[in-house]
Amino acid sequence: MDDAKQVSRGEQTRALILATAMRLFEERGYDRTTMRAIAQEAGVSTGNAYYYFASKEHLVQGFYDRIAAEHAAAARAVLATETGLAERIRGVLLAWLDVAAPYHRFATQFFKNAADPDSPLSPFSEESRGPREAAVALHREVLAGAGVKAAPELADQLPRLLWLHQMGLVLFWVYDRSPDCARSRALAARTAPLIARAVAASRYRVLRPLVRELTDLLDDFLTPGRRR
Repeated sequence: MDDAKQVSRGEQTRALILATAMRLFEERGYDRTTMRAIAQEAGVSTGNAYYYFASKEHLVQGFYDRIAAEHAAAARAVLATETGLAERIRGVLLAWLDVAAPYHRFATQFFKNAADPDSPLSPFSEESRGPREAAVALHREVLAGAGVKAAPELADQLPRLLWLHQMGLVLFWVYDRSPDCARSRALAARTAPLIARAVAASRYRVLRPLVRELTDLLDDFLTPGRRR
């Protein structure tokens, strides 16, 4: 029982530090916020803050993990009820926009750092592997539940292509200043059927040479550990 209470208390402290960091990143900017300031605002020692998060980058990775988990949970209803691929893609993208909405005001703070290819905050970095693979797994489920036949050569890469589509939407959303990010929602709704049709069309013989070229390209540039 004491161990359970200790775990719960630790989870609460971790969540408090993370929430405080997100608020300070918004108010002061990512670069101007220190771990010491986060600890002071959260009412914990600096050492305690470092115990839960080794650096500011680890704080942001914690945020990425939380968003990925919330997104997967928010997408459950869509995946349980929709069978059409376009509807599943659209629903999952809209679920991400719903989950991310509270953080839109300071999204540019993260993007400025995440855009640096050498930054651990990049969605393509090794440090971001956890939330990235969680998102890819969600898109794998999107495809599996739709039962759409695609080119066999693309089976392993299609979930990553859908993740890249999501990353494109995220970039658009970062700079979207329309009310309630209506333009981002419209983009998700309009591109989902296009992606679904492209996936279905990939199985046709006339497109197989193009599919093979695309597969080679994806293997070279999206497969971890491969470099040209």
